[in-house]
Amino acid sequence: MTDAGAPPNPDSAGQATTPYRVLARKYRPSSFDDLIGQEAVVRTVSNAFETGRIPQAWILTGVRGVGKTTTARILARALNYEMPDGSVKGPTIHMPTLGVHCQAIMESRHMDVLEMDAASHTGVDDVRQINDSVRYAPASARYKVYIIDEVHMLSTAAFNAFLKTLEEPPEHAKFVFATTEIRKVPVTVLSRCQRFDLRRVEADVLMKHLANIAAKENVEIEPEALGIIARAAEGSVRDSLSLLDQAIAHAAGTVKADAVRQMLGLADRTRVIDLFDSLARGDIAAAFKEFRDQYDVGADPIVVLSDLAEFVNFVTRVKIVPATADNVAYGETERVRARDFASKISMRVLSRMWQMLLKGITEVQAATRPAAAAEMVLVRIAYVADLPTPDEALRMLEQNGGGSPVVGGESAARSGTPGAPVASAAPIASAAPMRAPTSSPSAFGGGAARPQMAAPAPDPQGAAPQLRITSFTQLVAVAGQKRDLMTKAALEGDMRLVRFEEGRLEVALEPNASKTMISELARKFELWTGRRWTVIVSNEQGQPTLRSVNHAAKQEHARSAEADPRVQEVLSRFPGAKVVEVRRLAPEAPETNMNADYGSDDPPDGSDGDDL
Repeated sequence: MTDAGAPPNPDSAGQATTPYRVLARKYRPSSFDDLIGQEAVVRTVSNAFETGRIPQAWILTGVRGVGKTTTARILARALNYEMPDGSVKGPTIHMPTLGVHCQAIMESRHMDVLEMDAASHTGVDDVRQINDSVRYAPASARYKVYIIDEVHMLSTAAFNAFLKTLEEPPEHAKFVFATTEIRKVPVTVLSRCQRFDLRRVEADVLMKHLANIAAKENVEIEPEALGIIARAAEGSVRDSLSLLDQAIAHAAGTVKADAVRQMLGLADRTRVIDLFDSLARGDIAAAFKEFRDQYDVGADPIVVLSDLAEFVNFVTRVKIVPATADNVAYGETERVRARDFASKISMRVLSRMWQMLLKGITEVQAATRPAAAAEMVLVRIAYVADLPTPDEALRMLEQNGGGSPVVGGESAARSGTPGAPVASAAPIASAAPMRAPTSSPSAFGGGAARPQMAAPAPDPQGAAPQLRITSFTQLVAVAGQKRDLMTKAALEGDMRLVRFEEGRLEVALEPNASKTMISELARKFELWTGRRWTVIVSNEQGQPTLRSVNHAAKQEHARSAEADPRVQEVLSRFPGAKVVEVRRLAPEAPETNMNADYGSDDPPDGSDGDDL
């Protein structure tokens, strides 16, 4: 990228007399062609200029160093672009050479392009001066352009004073605002402006930009060093150029990756990856040794953990989007080993490592002994990252017949044995065979025994085992076991059973039932039972819903309780008292009712029983 308005590089004879200009100013863009990473802005402005739909005000927002002020000056130059021969008659984004006003505008000294820093001019008086001067026509340019940087710093009174002028400015006046805090700008101002969000520049784009500048400056720099600078800049072009300037001065010759890491205080990426590898294998002794070696040569514990967290994030992104590993902003070693880790380590482990590092970095920052605190964070990662989540633990317990879940690698990690894999869990001990279900032929199960969910033995061919369901209430119980509460509630309260066969369910819907639920039921039933299901909506009346049957049973229990002489005597002694709930105080033989089909003596809505 070249700066059309900047003087050529000083030669050896002129270096003694020409003052040095930092790279961020020397290579500042002067046209839309020079802007990098902002194609959407350039396309929108180009279309607006070509069609004559030029707004009275723009507002540019983005993080520091992405080119907000520079874009504002380029806009001012494009609005006022004129050639000495008069060949350009209006605003244009095509500015191949310097025009009449270009040099003065890019150097912020044109009398018709006024720049104001709102951070130091926050009051209503400063805005009043703009309101007073905006009525006068430009002295020499086509438009009078007001560039207000950090516009969010204006006071409320200043914003209010600006509104009328901003909404109905003279035809010769244009406003360009720039801010890093778009949320602090009143919506009344935003609604009067055309907004452009300048995005962070991608690391690979920054690398190409820095490589071009290094070539123009006759500086040799390693590609890996360019990648380190581009990532450290976090999408800011100005920051990347400042870091490149600093790296050139620091290296005093060829800019190498190690010199850039030393300048930025970063740990060696290869050693960070080795530390990650030790943690992933559960080898705590090797992780401690690697961390201590880095600490002894001057690495900051917080920086080590931060780099480790960055690599965890990189591996996670490679696991989700494998093409991420093709980003040249990362070194060859990082990309190759990230692919290897992404294929071996589960998402659960990566997520927990990230959470522990995020919390651990905060703890290390507040600790009086950062190195010791960082070591304890590493211990937690190696010891705890392979533990199952609560739902996985419950599943293991169910599969293991109620025994303790077996987690692969944990025992080895606790003993510090090298080679203990954290990435995967060991096979769970085979569960004891479950008792075959017994149930009534009726779907609702009048007089049915309590159902047992059958888990047939796996097919010798390796097919997934099928779960046999012989009643509607068993199907509801499975939904409860799978913790799909929405499906369970819909089956109980929104559906009236018409017919039930294994693999086929025919129901009538309540008026308030969700129609979209039906399309999901067949898929869920197949997932739960291992066989295909057909779910049909019928026009027949069907049986009462499980919820209504249970509600009627509860009311009948309450009426029976109220008819008891002892209860009547209590109610007579306490006027106004009534039976609110009936609970069972002692276990009784199971009655012949629908609750038996739920696998418990409790009704499906969670109430406890039926005695006072």
